[in-house]
Amino acid sequence: IPVQLVEQALDSVPASLSVFMRDGSPAFNPGDADSGQTVFGTGVTNLWYQQPQDDAIIPFNRSHARLSTLLADRLESFDIISTPGFAKDLPEGQGELFVALEMLAHSKKPLVLLTSNAGQMRRVLNLFEYLQGDLAVKPFVLPYVNPVTPLVLNSDTFEKMQLAVQSGLPLIYSNYSMSGATAPILPGAALPLLNAELLGGLVVLQLLKPGTPVILGSLPAGFNMQTMVSAFTPHSFLLNLACAEMMHYYRIPHCGTSGSGNGWGADLPAAGAQWFNHLTSVLGKVGLAPFVGGNFDSLVYSPLLVIYADEVIRRARQFAAGFKPVDREVLLAEMGQVGAGGNFLSSEQTLMNFHEMQAQHSAVWPGWSLEEWQQMNSPQAIDLLREKAAQIVSQPESSPEAGELLEKGERYINKK
Repeated sequence: IPVQLVEQALDSVPASLSVFMRDGSPAFNPGDADSGQTVFGTGVTNLWYQQPQDDAIIPFNRSHARLSTLLADRLESFDIISTPGFAKDLPEGQGELFVALEMLAHSKKPLVLLTSNAGQMRRVLNLFEYLQGDLAVKPFVLPYVNPVTPLVLNSDTFEKMQLAVQSGLPLIYSNYSMSGATAPILPGAALPLLNAELLGGLVVLQLLKPGTPVILGSLPAGFNMQTMVSAFTPHSFLLNLACAEMMHYYRIPHCGTSGSGNGWGADLPAAGAQWFNHLTSVLGKVGLAPFVGGNFDSLVYSPLLVIYADEVIRRARQFAAGFKPVDREVLLAEMGQVGAGGNFLSSEQTLMNFHEMQAQHSAVWPGWSLEEWQQMNSPQAIDLLREKAAQIVSQPESSPEAGELLEKGERYINKK
């Protein structure tokens, strides 16, 4: 690709874009890297579902699409919802339509749309336009496409890119790599390769239609040559931040990793990856992290992991926000009121800021003392997480609007 085409593409791509809620209200701007507010979401295209009550793994079906959408809609840390899975309980050709319908009906949050092929993307976009009108006016849908690493832009991905451009929608163009397998094993070599793929996709999009808004990013994973399974590693998270810095340099909105796939449930390996990813994301320039909640190399959707991630994201954001020095006069007045050897339990500043600071504590685990924990029959942390999940998923499922959208959408799908 000639250098001048890359430069032209960089000049024509918008530096920011506005994403909306389904009702037309503003949602977020993924191009505002200096805001320090990474946008998190759940998903993505899982084939299996891990039951929160016992960790049993069963085929992903339509009811799981509904539950996962409702879960992401209720958890405050998630600002976007990605296609959660492929329903195996529906006729071939209809599963993706019904999953997309469940996503649309049960949340007003923006959607990241993943489909198995361009034909399915066309059908889903047609369904959404039938239910919501022109999607380009206030876009709440972000189609997601990816090349085949290394250095292949396959025909189906190109057709999806054409569809997004024709629909007037911004889209996410992201590549996935495995170090030592589909990408160079050294991160210093993997980054230029992945960056070249992203710039190549950018050129194609701007040739299709100059000014097309796009979000670029990488999902760099490690490859374990003993187990033949990919997983996020410390170098993966570094590459994620490096990619975000590159997109910031180019003035292009960024989409990065979600730290999912390393665990067998809401367990220690998964917890470590969640903390590693989310904390580094909010401290860096990561724009979107849309695929939280998968286990077993992102094949299995875990509601427990989504709820745990909500806790991690909330606290990571609190950490990244930092704190401001207190006014000197206020500090001296409080110290004078309390005096040496006193306490701050009822000081003016404690009473004014108690609720805000209390939010720094866990919303899932109460922080019992040893005696309290023993009195509660020594529960495991996972037991309280299961209780939290039961409380959330037991809430009423559908609104009247959701019922109307489902009925209208089902009639449309069954006629096709």
